[in-house]
Amino acid sequence: MSGQLAIVAAMITSAIAASGPRKTFQDKFFQRAGSTALAVALLAGMTAPGMAVATGEPEAAVGRPDLQEAAQAIVDAGFAGVQLRVHGQRGDWVGRAGVRKLGESAKPPTDGRFWAGSVTKTFTATVVLQLVAEGKIGLDALVASYLPHLGLDRRITVRMLLQHTSGLFNYTGEYYDDGTVTPGIPAAGKAWVDNRFRSYRPEELVRYALSKPPRFAPGTDQNYSNTNYTLALLLIEKITRHSYVDEVQHRILRPLGLRGTVVPGNRTQLPGPHAHGYYRYQAAGEWQTVDVTRQNLSLLAGAGDLISTTQDLRTFITALMTGKLLPAPLLAQMRDPHGKLGYGFGLFVQDLGPQCGGTVYQHNGSPPGGYGALMYSSPDGSRTLTASVTIGDAAIDPAVEFPKALSKLLQTVFCT
Repeated sequence: MSGQLAIVAAMITSAIAASGPRKTFQDKFFQRAGSTALAVALLAGMTAPGMAVATGEPEAAVGRPDLQEAAQAIVDAGFAGVQLRVHGQRGDWVGRAGVRKLGESAKPPTDGRFWAGSVTKTFTATVVLQLVAEGKIGLDALVASYLPHLGLDRRITVRMLLQHTSGLFNYTGEYYDDGTVTPGIPAAGKAWVDNRFRSYRPEELVRYALSKPPRFAPGTDQNYSNTNYTLALLLIEKITRHSYVDEVQHRILRPLGLRGTVVPGNRTQLPGPHAHGYYRYQAAGEWQTVDVTRQNLSLLAGAGDLISTTQDLRTFITALMTGKLLPAPLLAQMRDPHGKLGYGFGLFVQDLGPQCGGTVYQHNGSPPGGYGALMYSSPDGSRTLTASVTIGDAAIDPAVEFPKALSKLLQTVFCT
């Protein structure tokens, strides 16, 4: 199983086109906020006076040895490194463990860039829901009416895309409960390693998925499929007549000041400070490890093609949870769990139990190899956890080892 599928299963710059002003929900919110300086400070993740702040090593480890221990447990499980950011009642804490690069002693940067993978889906869902808020499309609108050239099943709605209930084949392959696999576009093993710099167009990905039989009839079941969110990207572009990159920039990245986040397109290099990620695979009967820090995530357009930082993800999820990106009725629907996955619109809804404050909202992810990202929040945004994990050369199965370390981390953050 690929790094992306293993971790997701385990964890169940362009300029704006010069086309005139566009009024969105967050534009109206900022107008109502009154104090521009205060709004910018809050959305940029700045800390209020008197709040404890830890900004690096070793200072970050002093106040919360329990968090440092939880970060170290991830490395002890066989991962190369982790950078971790926690916000809660005891203030902000930033820490790290492991190494930035195999064979070196330097630790990962505390706010380095990383491939965020399926965290992208929350950004994509947010843009779609903003278009719903603006009356430009409805949740129960038929997707085929907007994208008729694709030949989609006319029963598929926008809601089904966001909830993974369309039944569309997952273009990176389908994994069934009985252990069988229907291969898709290479996203694992030597085939992915050899083709990890290939560029894909969103419509190419969707047409590939449509060439395969659907997994089930629309609306009759639920199955996590990247195809749904690549279709959502095409829908955004059709409705707005702007590129997906421009819309994410205009609606989320610029208003929130997310300067470390970018939709990379065909970019293969992480900009700025970053840790290296590795991929371990078997070829000709022997195990090999390759540095996959450079890769092309156009393979996951709209579904997993994002570069970000722990600070930016914290700012984003806090803004989302506190109503700065969506009106309350749509945010409520976004956070309403559906089906066997407990999936809303671009968010997993997870119950940690009453001793840990109950419900958290999250979307984690990873590209096919090298990296994993965490993004968790309490319902009111007062407690958040964002992190990046890098995979090394240890002979481990992330789907087995990561849940143990993640459980300890979640308990430390949300149960204390």
